[in-house]
Amino acid sequence: MSVQKVITYNPVNLTGEKLDSTCELKLKILENSGNYLVHKDILRHHISKKQGTSSTKTRSEVRGGGAKPWKQKGTGRARAGSNRSPLWKGGGVIFGPKPKTTEYKLNKKERRLALQTLLYNKKDNILLIENLENSFETPKTKEFCKACQNCGINLDQKILLVVSVKTESLKLSVQNIKNVELICASQLNTLSLIRAKQIILTPLAVNDIKETFCE
Repeated sequence: MSVQKVITYNPVNLTGEKLDSTCELKLKILENSGNYLVHKDILRHHISKKQGTSSTKTRSEVRGGGAKPWKQKGTGRARAGSNRSPLWKGGGVIFGPKPKTTEYKLNKKERRLALQTLLYNKKDNILLIENLENSFETPKTKEFCKACQNCGINLDQKILLVVSVKTESLKLSVQNIKNVELICASQLNTLSLIRAKQIILTPLAVNDIKETFCE
C-alpha cells in the first residue's frame, strides 16, 4: 500500500542565503520498505547496458572443412568427416555465445515508485538553489565552485545536479569537476540518485519532477 509524503524546502541563492519562498515535493512511497523496487530498477539499468555482442562460430560457419580429411577406413586413425569439427583445433565452438538482447521488464508505475522512494530516502541530502540554470552568463568553473562553497556543498563527494534545462554555460562550468553529474529533471533515474551523496535541485527542476514522475 502506498502513502503520500510531502517534503518542503526553502531555496537558497548562490550566496547561501535562504529565501522566503518554499517549494513542496509530494512523493508517493510504499507504506513498508520500497527498497526492493529500487533494487529492481537499478538491476534493470545495469542489464539494459549489456551490449550482447559476444559471438562465436559454429562448425557450419567456420571457413573450410569441405573435404574429408582422410578416408574412412584403413588408416588406423579415428574416422573424421571435417577438420572444422568442434573436436579439432580451429574448429567450431559448441554452445558458444551468440549476439542477443537482454531485457528486464519493470512496469512504469513501479519505476516511478522506486524513484520517489529513493528521493524520499535522500530527503536530508537535497538542497534547492534558486535559478541555477540562468545564473552563469559565461562558463566559469571558479564561480560555480565559489557558489558551492557559499551553500556548504562538499565537492569531494559525489554531487548530482538536477536542472530543468542544461544551459551551455552551466554545462561548461561543471564539466571539469569530476564529482559533479549534471542531468535534466526529465532524465532523473535511480542509478544517478543512489550514487550521489548530495543532490542539488532547482525549483524549475522540482516542477518537472512533479510532472514527469509524480501523479
